[in-house]
Amino acid sequence: MGEKVVAGQFDLSDRQRYRDKLRTCLTGLERLLAEQRFDGPKNLMGLEIELNLVGTDGMPRMLNGEVLARIASRDFQTELAMFNLEVNIAPHRLGGRVFDRLAEELRTSLAYADRKAGELDAGIVMIGILPTLDRDDVVSSNLSDVDRYTLLNDQIVAARGEDFVLDIEGVERLTCTSKSIAPEAACTSVQLHLQVTPGRFADVWNAAQAVAGVQIAVGANSPFLFGRELWSESRPPLFQQSTDTRPPELQAQGVRPRTWFGERWISSAYDLFEENLRYFPALLPICDDEDPLKVLDEGGVPSLAELVLHNGTVYRWNRPVYDIADGVPHLRVENRVLPAGPTITDVVANAAFYYGLVRALAEEPRPVWTRLPFEAAAANFDAACRHGIDARMVWPRRGRHGGTVEVDAVSLVREELLPLAEAGLAAWGVEPADRDLYLGVIEERCRRRANGASWQAATFHRALEAGLSRDAALAATTRRYGELMRQGEPVHTWPVGLPEPVPLG
Repeated sequence: MGEKVVAGQFDLSDRQRYRDKLRTCLTGLERLLAEQRFDGPKNLMGLEIELNLVGTDGMPRMLNGEVLARIASRDFQTELAMFNLEVNIAPHRLGGRVFDRLAEELRTSLAYADRKAGELDAGIVMIGILPTLDRDDVVSSNLSDVDRYTLLNDQIVAARGEDFVLDIEGVERLTCTSKSIAPEAACTSVQLHLQVTPGRFADVWNAAQAVAGVQIAVGANSPFLFGRELWSESRPPLFQQSTDTRPPELQAQGVRPRTWFGERWISSAYDLFEENLRYFPALLPICDDEDPLKVLDEGGVPSLAELVLHNGTVYRWNRPVYDIADGVPHLRVENRVLPAGPTITDVVANAAFYYGLVRALAEEPRPVWTRLPFEAAAANFDAACRHGIDARMVWPRRGRHGGTVEVDAVSLVREELLPLAEAGLAAWGVEPADRDLYLGVIEERCRRRANGASWQAATFHRALEAGLSRDAALAATTRRYGELMRQGEPVHTWPVGLPEPVPLG
């Protein structure tokens, strides 16, 4: 989000000028779409993973600047807090043994980064929310030393005008307040990008929205926050509440949160960018010198900088992306649903399932979004976040009778969605060995009803039963998670509980 953002103060004229510029950018996007200026089909996918820095004691380490200096690779970047990093994998063409290649690149990159972090007595852990994080770890003084994070925090705090309230009720209840957006840094995610043509964008985005709940059900990995056991996937409620610019009065009026699922199926990428302008005030009203309509008139490609920056401050779970590569504009669907981890194999399996599923669903003659109310897709997402692998979902009934039916998430995946994902990967040209290996991981999670969240919760409770205090149990669970993550076997194979101590002598 806006690598070149520079901290500064804004006055009233800045906001009006920015709003005008956003409207001009939206007109520019409309013209680009009408003139069919976008890149052709490329079948390109990309991947980003947010990571945690953790000490050998299982506790977060505020060292991202020092670790990044040692890694010295443009593939790794800062994230919001000093205990976060992000790794970006170069785009890959979907097909062949793409997922095996992706897994090997990730193993190489993360092993190298882990070694460099080890020089500072830290390690890298892929997990949705680090169980050992404490409220004192997520304060504004621990935000990364980067202007754009400071500025974004200042603007969200100013827009809200009072402390942020976290109130999440799951297995236990967490209530607390924060004076900054720093608690959002607890959420570490996987972002899956898919470059699509404008004509395919709406179908792919709608398909991604329809399966967001299923992604969470099989991939949940964030059951703990600040010492409390909450939802199977606690990132979405935490993200929404920790970035919420709405005081209670605006919430009561139904004003939309900046982190949201959405409220309707779409017919064009334009719909989403237009919604951004209609519903969300600017947080960072920074204007570029470019006149996008003049650039278009001269045959050039506008950067639409204000539109891109504004889009980066609206936190959709499936976000539209406008970008330019080699002088040619393109559109991507950025899927932001999944937590990081547990292992590279699990991350790649989640990716294979997603890319296969959206391809198949986007090409169905009777698309799922014509048979599933949008409200049901949003409710499925909420149910999956709460209950993970044990969630129940509403889904279109098979056959000619139509309507919807409530179904167990694992049954839906095994009986209907895995075969679709298999067909989708075949359509991408992915080799059967790659397809079967990674979809097999999803199948086994469903068969055993096991994912990262269920393993964390079960291991934590075993540790409590063994007599550990809550804090010690969370730290021991985190250390064991890190050990198994580095061994690399997928999470459904992990033994629940802590290893027996080795007798001395």
